Amino acid sequence: MINNKKILIVGAGGFIGGHLVKRLLRDGNSIIAVDIKSREYWFQEFEDVENHFSTDMKNIENCRKVTKEVDYVFNMACNMGGMGFIENNKAECMQSVLINTNLLIACKDFGVQKYFFSSSACAYNKSMQQEAFIEGLKEEDAYPADPEDGYGWEKLFSERMCRHFMEDYGIEVRIARYHNVYGPFGTYDGGREKAPAALCRKVANAKKNNADKIEIWGDGKQTRSFLYIDDCVEGTLRLFESDYPNPVNIGSDEQVSINQMVDVIEKISGIKKLERIYLLDKPKGVRGRTSNNDLVKKVLNWSYETKLKEGLEKTYDWINSETGKHGSNLSKFTKS
Repeated sequence: MINNKKILIVGAGGFIGGHLVKRLLRDGNSIIAVDIKSREYWFQEFEDVENHFSTDMKNIENCRKVTKEVDYVFNMACNMGGMGFIENNKAECMQSVLINTNLLIACKDFGVQKYFFSSSACAYNKSMQQEAFIEGLKEEDAYPADPEDGYGWEKLFSERMCRHFMEDYGIEVRIARYHNVYGPFGTYDGGREKAPAALCRKVANAKKNNADKIEIWGDGKQTRSFLYIDDCVEGTLRLFESDYPNPVNIGSDEQVSINQMVDVIEKISGIKKLERIYLLDKPKGVRGRTSNNDLVKKVLNWSYETKLKEGLEKTYDWINSETGKHGSNLSKFTKS
């Protein structure tokens, strides 16, 4: 794996970015960590890292400032959250194209060797995701293009921007399409959390408060697959070190409904089965989505290891502990 390199990680104060910093730092690399969030909102902060807090990478001068003399760039930054945020903040999500564009320009100007872009399964054609428990989405299913409005279009456009910078300027580009990454040290409240974290929080709070019901967005029959954060980081680094230049799914093919996931979390918590109040007017995204992993197995000889139950156990334990100590994680970061 990568070692003895000077690496810029943009979005380092976020969920995946923080875990990536931890891994690359452990492997003996020099890290420049950048995020638009102020210091108190970083999920993880590490010693022996050059941290840039409150730095907006939509500004190209900021990109140039931190990109000079680095070997590799990982762009993990975007303005996003769960379906509630994505569906109600399309313009905010679209503006992330500026981060990717400016970083690529800076990489070209300073001769950066290799660039990673974190894309999303939201880039896939919506017409193929209208039923629950669908076949896994293959990489070619992104075209003809009809991604989720706002966030999905930003990801698909940015993928093509990466491709053309590779074609025109010779920058080695690697692109991962992430499928619903979850785990500890991420958002679990405040409106940007995704389903696994939100449901772990709701079940944990129900147990603490002796409640007998929880609210679920939609009818609970919508399906997804969820990838544990350790597998996400491992797959990301294997893809980065490969010679494969096109988008690759980094995800699990263990597809479950939201109701099934609640069943698992209830068993983990030891709570009795809760009454489910279905909020049918809330954003719920496509009906079904999961990852086809044929390509990642072929080009990387790799597959995820953490089953959903195991990953949810670790996630629930962390969120349960955090809600007990803080109630909210909106102003918490961890020093390591």
